Amino acid sequence: MDLSHLRLFARAARRGSFAAAARDLDMDASAVSRAVAALEAELGTRLLHRTTRTMALTEAGQAYLARVEPLLEELDRARDEVASARSEPVGTLRLTTSVAFGETCLMPLVPQMRARFPRLKLDLLLTDANLDLAAERIDIALRLAPEPQAELVGVKLFQTRYRVVASPAYLDRAGAPATPAEVQACPAIVFALPDFRSRWLFRRDGRVEDVPVSGALAISSGLAIRHAALEGLGLALLPDWLVGPDMAAGALVDVFPAYEVTATTFDTAAWLLYASRQYVPKKVRLMTQFLRERLTGAPAGSPTRTPARPQGGS
Repeated sequence: MDLSHLRLFARAARRGSFAAAARDLDMDASAVSRAVAALEAELGTRLLHRTTRTMALTEAGQAYLARVEPLLEELDRARDEVASARSEPVGTLRLTTSVAFGETCLMPLVPQMRARFPRLKLDLLLTDANLDLAAERIDIALRLAPEPQAELVGVKLFQTRYRVVASPAYLDRAGAPATPAEVQACPAIVFALPDFRSRWLFRRDGRVEDVPVSGALAISSGLAIRHAALEGLGLALLPDWLVGPDMAAGALVDVFPAYEVTATTFDTAAWLLYASRQYVPKKVRLMTQFLRERLTGAPAGSPTRTPARPQGGS
């Protein structure tokens, strides 16, 4: 039995189409289709239902995939163990995070990643969509959330805090609101999502105030909201990891430093996530260690600090 046929079948089944599997592997969809057909002919049973628009596992295909995937994982584990004498991992590592977090906190680390793991190819997917780690073959996700999804292994990197910020020029021109209630009379630069554009929540000493906000500017990008705030276009609610350097430089001012503020949930954090499975590839283990050393407990505005201890091995 051709091992490559098994791998292509498993990839196509998880991705839901020959075309998606082919894109993952930089090959023709027809080659994936032929490999699966050859496997079906060898087994004497159909593994996948195909139509012009959809593809799904047959009952036999579901049973076969459940048996084959652990075997393929064991083969990958054996390969890693044989190659463990190498000091650096090889292959491709796929990592996803939001656009703003990626550009602000991840991209400054990329030169260090390349130097630390020269034989590792990095696929960095910066998107505000929460991609399915299994379906998209993602090894690691960096996400901002109250808590990780139950089916994923979650490592808390640091607690996040949101700030109501404005430029000194805006505050000189319009004046700073003295209380949260006064915010509703100020132009706000709001995030263009239903749960984010109509109110901000302020918490102090356990008391929460729900303050309506409005403005002529709604933007779907945290990076663009930051830019608008720097240009003096109004108040903005942004995370400390994004505006920490601006506040330290005096380019933005924290209007309510004594308050916790949010548009949805107060207690959120930056998480490092990866799929829960029996065997974690070496490349994932080492990259997880690398990111934890540089991001765990990072102070506001400095999430890419120098690690406190030397990097470990495998």
